[in-house]
Amino acid sequence: MSSIPAFSFSTVPSLVSEPGASARLGQLVADRFPAARRAMIVTDAGFLRTGLVDTPRLSLEQHGIQSAIFSDVVADPPEAVVNTAVAFARAHGADVIIGLGGGSSMDVAKLIAVLAGTHQPLVEMYGIGKVNGQRLPLVQLPTTAGTGSEVTNIAIVTTGETTKMGVVAPQLYADLAVLDATLTLGLPPVVTAATGIDAMVHAIEAFTSKHKKNPLSDLLAKQALHLLSGNLVKACENGRDLDARQAMLLGACLAGQAFSNAPVAAVHALAYPIGGIFHVAHGLSNSLVLPHVLRFNLPDAAAHYAELAGIVVPHATGSEEARAQALIVAMEQIATITGIERTLQQVGITEADLDRLADDAMLQTRLLGNNPRELTRADAHAIYAAAL
Repeated sequence: MSSIPAFSFSTVPSLVSEPGASARLGQLVADRFPAARRAMIVTDAGFLRTGLVDTPRLSLEQHGIQSAIFSDVVADPPEAVVNTAVAFARAHGADVIIGLGGGSSMDVAKLIAVLAGTHQPLVEMYGIGKVNGQRLPLVQLPTTAGTGSEVTNIAIVTTGETTKMGVVAPQLYADLAVLDATLTLGLPPVVTAATGIDAMVHAIEAFTSKHKKNPLSDLLAKQALHLLSGNLVKACENGRDLDARQAMLLGACLAGQAFSNAPVAAVHALAYPIGGIFHVAHGLSNSLVLPHVLRFNLPDAAAHYAELAGIVVPHATGSEEARAQALIVAMEQIATITGIERTLQQVGITEADLDRLADDAMLQTRLLGNNPRELTRADAHAIYAAAL
């Protein structure tokens, strides 16, 4: 038996998973931060229009915490949005930051928390461990079951027309994550599907991460896949199924905890240029290249994929290779059943774009280094070609 590898593991200190928990947000915040008086709620215009911000906001006010809402977050938030949000926080005198939305809103909330009380500019924070000093108290409430951003220590910022940078630092872990499926009931099936597959990718890539895979991340990744694979189609077919929605939220959260400690790899590396250049949603970008990257990785990851097949397709039998193939087919079937796009052509990408995509993918060295099989530019091009 192999010896247990040395590893470290970090995550948020407090987690509440309960349908309806956002209705008592004021109590949760007051218990955790007795001195808090001025909250800043960070969300996007679309979620604000749902009216679902009203209940948690009222709960805050009932506990003596005034709140100001910043709803200018956009997908793949650019630096300008982050800087505007930080100025808003300072003008409001915010003493607790509350992310209420998808990955973009939660990422912006993280950055506000570290930037509002410091003179360190955002541009100096890009990279790993570059954040100096403390941050404001931070609470995260996801409204999609996908990114796991509520429990990760990374925030992604769009820095140019098509380029993105990441801030990775322990200060980005929230103090409290609240998983309340009532906040996700209005998600359309295609968004539910794309974000759910994104979470499954997090679990699969964490389980096969080359350098930091560890016993804790493995347990979380497997439990995440169990919850996600068992509930994704249910949540797409009946968006009001609260049990399925809560299971999806918890699955995405566990996958987030896994990949925050055992980082993602080539699926994300090849997905980023699709999102950056063609403005395809992150979860869908991952889904489009997923089966093709998994097939590429088979020579070095078949044993791990076969083990995961036992969770996603428990009826799969045969050799290790056959069970690993069954996992790939199952992921393709989930995309088919849920009706999301299956090919790059369906999102407007042509053969003429593949060179640029391959060039951009090779810049994602942080992610490619985690892949179980080394990937060259020619490999990246071939994977994109297969995904056309």
